[in-house]
Amino acid sequence: MYQIMTLNKIAQCGLDQFRADHYQVTDNVEANADAVLVRSYKMHDMALPENLKAIARAGAGVNNIPIDQCSERGIVVFNTPGANANAVKELIIASLISCSRNVVAAANWTHTLEGSADEISKAAEKGKGMFVGHEISGKTLGVIGLGAIGAMVANAAHDLGMNVIGFDPFLSVYGALRLSRAVKVTEDIKKLCEEADYITLHVPYLEESKKTVDEVLKNVKDGVRILNFSRGELVDDEIMKNALEIGKVACYVTDFANPAVLKMKNTIVTPHLGASTEESEDNCAKMAAKQLMDYLENGNIVNSVNFPECHIPWEGSIRITIAHKNVPNMLSQFSSIFSGAGVNIENMLNKSKKDYAYTMIDINELADESILEKLHSIDGVLKIRVLKK
Repeated sequence: MYQIMTLNKIAQCGLDQFRADHYQVTDNVEANADAVLVRSYKMHDMALPENLKAIARAGAGVNNIPIDQCSERGIVVFNTPGANANAVKELIIASLISCSRNVVAAANWTHTLEGSADEISKAAEKGKGMFVGHEISGKTLGVIGLGAIGAMVANAAHDLGMNVIGFDPFLSVYGALRLSRAVKVTEDIKKLCEEADYITLHVPYLEESKKTVDEVLKNVKDGVRILNFSRGELVDDEIMKNALEIGKVACYVTDFANPAVLKMKNTIVTPHLGASTEESEDNCAKMAAKQLMDYLENGNIVNSVNFPECHIPWEGSIRITIAHKNVPNMLSQFSSIFSGAGVNIENMLNKSKKDYAYTMIDINELADESILEKLHSIDGVLKIRVLKK
């Protein structure tokens, strides 16, 4: 029986995926669990269970998970890209309109009004001129990052009458097919910055992407409105503060509160609401649970951030999976060990992702247990699992 540790409250529909006869779900952080389900819990200072095989993040970002440590131990880390995309898209569209029409400031001011119904009505009518805004139709939106969320935002903004320019140096063919043909894709981020009235960020927090955002803030046109529902750390607080002070940026909308941003003028700060819908939490929980089950039971990897995507149908009664370093001569060493023991390989798949690789081997018998010892002795092998159909 597999033990699943939950580090946050996980939607029940996700936990219901785990069959009671195969899985035990626990929130005991000291359990020697086979897998972890997590949302926002910060795992960097956590002692990972010795038996841990996989971690599934019910969401897209994995900054709260010690990826390097997991990779070195052969622990596969999953996320759920796209499961919360619609929720984030809807909040971004709402934020585009809110920051254009001064909705938050106007609502806060209206709540300060006192007096009779007639007095409040007159005061509201007199004061509304302070909050005259802009329509988004006909304006230009720059979308930096055209993954699942970025593409949905781009398409929705176009449907609302905006001109949309997208930038993504890693845009895949699949990603391009998700975009409306009316969305312009550019390889020149400076051109996007010069034309955009609004810019929305949809990139992961990496050193390279942070540098890109720093360049964006230096090249935007005056009065731009910037939305960040991706990662708080992407935006340099000091640069943003100065840009807001001089009016280079008219409004900054972010889903990531911190002491610095809360003191900035002309900001709308929300408490990490991006994926906070019942539907999104359900989708992420179910997707994460299914990925864990497929990996634990079949060795298949889908949507991992540290190991390659690998999945094959069973072609033997026994499956051996090997997480290892992506170095030369691994496959020949694996094959040599099996052939030396007289074991026929029914099917084998090997794929790599940067410094790490994953091999799946289907056989019909494992008469010689020394095969596993010999596989473990190979330099660069991180974790071996034996599954039975």
